[in-house]
Amino acid sequence: MKWTSAEDIGIELAEKFPGVDPLTIRFTDLRERVIALDGFDDDPKGSNEPKLEAIQMAWYEEYKEAQEG
Repeated sequence: MKWTSAEDIGIELAEKFPGVDPLTIRFTDLRERVIALDGFDDDPKGSNEPKLEAIQMAWYEEYKEAQEG
């Protein structure tokens, strides 16, 4: 996965951290969680605020679905 794989990363984060509201996570912590994912193989320095925001929103969509489910 790359920084631009927001949907895939969001799914992985939702599975790895069930019940965690991604809107409560700081971008610095989000970045570290993404880098630690199995299958993440992009440059750790390649993140930026728009990419992290896209990942956070994708994770939030998965989180909302799980809460409704």
